[in-house]
Amino acid sequence: MTAPVRRARPDDLPRLRAIQTVVLAEPWPELLSVAVDGPPVCLVHADPEPTGYALAVADDDAGYLAELAVAEGHRGEGQGSALLAALVAELRERGISRLRVTVREVDDRALSFYREHGFVDRDRLPDHYEDCDGLLLARDL
Repeated sequence: MTAPVRRARPDDLPRLRAIQTVVLAEPWPELLSVAVDGPPVCLVHADPEPTGYALAVADDDAGYLAELAVAEGHRGEGQGSALLAALVAELRERGISRLRVTVREVDDRALSFYREHGFVDRDRLPDHYEDCDGLLLARDL
């Protein structure tokens, strides 16, 4: 059984930063710092401490999933899926109709995850990351 997904709180920041640093190849610490207070959407999977998070920014009708990270030892438990589902629900409530994400072209696990959740390839982004190309994926909400 998975723990509940909730909004991030400022006191979650040290744990989220630890997850971000270990899990993500190119983390965005400044955005995470801002997101725990909003307006970017930052949701956590709490067990009772955060073991994963999803962070998205949105404009009038489109959202961008900037970071989705689950701590080592908690992957494969459905936390990423739960976070993505909760994020999609929140963005829909805000009137957002499309969600985009950028993935390393060489990250088969992430590509498989997003494709299984309805994302489709939209564009190839040469030299998007320090060490490889990126793929822009999107899905309707």
